[in-house]
Amino acid sequence: MLVILRSLLFTLGQWLFTLIFSLFAVLTFPFHPITRYRIISIWARSMLWWLRVTCGIRYRITGRENIPQSPSIILAKHQSAWETLAFQQIFPPQVWVLKRSLLWIPFFGWGLAMTSPIAINRSAGREALKQLTNQGKDRMQQGFWVVIFPEGTRVAPGTNVKYHIGGAWLATHTSANIVPVAHNAGEFWPKNSFIKKPGTITVSIGQPIQAAGLKPDQVNQQVEHWIEQEMTQLEQR
Repeated sequence: MLVILRSLLFTLGQWLFTLIFSLFAVLTFPFHPITRYRIISIWARSMLWWLRVTCGIRYRITGRENIPQSPSIILAKHQSAWETLAFQQIFPPQVWVLKRSLLWIPFFGWGLAMTSPIAINRSAGREALKQLTNQGKDRMQQGFWVVIFPEGTRVAPGTNVKYHIGGAWLATHTSANIVPVAHNAGEFWPKNSFIKKPGTITVSIGQPIQAAGLKPDQVNQQVEHWIEQEMTQLEQR
């Protein structure tokens, strides 16, 4: 019962703060994209604090020394909504590759649009890859990192799905480093779950993968191998 009450308290606070902060985020439009991001990411940091206070969810990081100095592409496991918050605290200023339709959500989508996301039409096939490449180059030139979840959707712990080629495609067409990331957030904040369980999430950051000179399929295989192998280790701890 206590877990339910704490989860309810978090959700109510999240709704209220998101509504207020989304309207505030729209007002950042005149600023430089990086400045907008730094202001808007206060929302994510606040939600992590609120999550810790209400639900007792913390996190620890292994491999922090593997984070490069220059803008890179993060390819990460996607189990929860948690990582979309925590990555903003763990990594440098970043943009996400997401469905264009998310920007149409009242309040939340309006604020999200101010973070300079790479919004693509996933059903567009080859054209979507072109959108990803063009927008990805532009964002990295502005100093942003690019976050991509190669599974394409949140996946329950212990479940494996095919990794999409987009992140590897962007890396090979920009010669950017790929930073693979594994974590077990889904054990504490499951996909589409109202309940948040107290505990400490482990985030494992792998050594950068050099994409230059490789084909997208080769890069994708390297990323998937490292992440899934690391997930096996996390699940055994």
